Amino acid sequence: MKLFLTSSPIGIYRSEKPLNYKGFNPANGMTEELHKFWKDGSRCLLISAFPDEYALNDRMRSDYEGIVRDTGLSLYCMDICDLRNGKEKADALCSYDFVILGGGHVPTENAFFKSIGLTENFRDFQGIVMGISAGTMNCARIVYAQPEMPGEATDPDFERFIPGLALTEYNILPHYNAVKYDILDDMRLIEDIAFADSFGHTFYALTDGSYLLQTEESTEIRGEAYIIRDGQIRQISADGGSCVLPVF
Repeated sequence: MKLFLTSSPIGIYRSEKPLNYKGFNPANGMTEELHKFWKDGSRCLLISAFPDEYALNDRMRSDYEGIVRDTGLSLYCMDICDLRNGKEKADALCSYDFVILGGGHVPTENAFFKSIGLTENFRDFQGIVMGISAGTMNCARIVYAQPEMPGEATDPDFERFIPGLALTEYNILPHYNAVKYDILDDMRLIEDIAFADSFGHTFYALTDGSYLLQTEESTEIRGEAYIIRDGQIRQISADGGSCVLPVF
């Protein structure tokens, strides 16, 4: 299995700036790596983080079909997985070559994945997985569900560490470029929430355009990234650079 764990593979979160490319973001060699592993005529599946928002999901399916084609990747089909067909598509996972795990609200997506038995079906999957934001976060064995909605940071019953898909051991915090100054429930998202939760844990904060690439041989981060551990943060990679991560 090849994992491409991104903040956003298309554009910059919260930015209105027009893109200067079509398809997936080519920054830090991501499209080159996709071409390297891509199977001609790939069967693709987009698994939504919004399981009951059918009109939105149909638009996303169409958009991502265009994005894959604009990247120059050969495509047989782009299917959508949501509440209309969740268990059916999860059970057929190994018939697909490329799976996109969409972005959204981490606990909501996590619950949907659990309800369709996605973790079990991924055990025999040998293709490419692309995580987007929440989809990336839910790839971890133990997911850090960082509070993101009002009330979650102060809710004593909100679970911040939950079982995930177990595709990787790494916890990713996406969109660092956009959220690093965010305030949630009168607390700083990074310094007051993520730092406090990082004692005994390690988080990798990625900017948009950066990604974690995990193969059977190695795991590395491409592009600008930071490590948060035991209440401290430091940069480990710059745009255009890379950082090899330790093997678990």
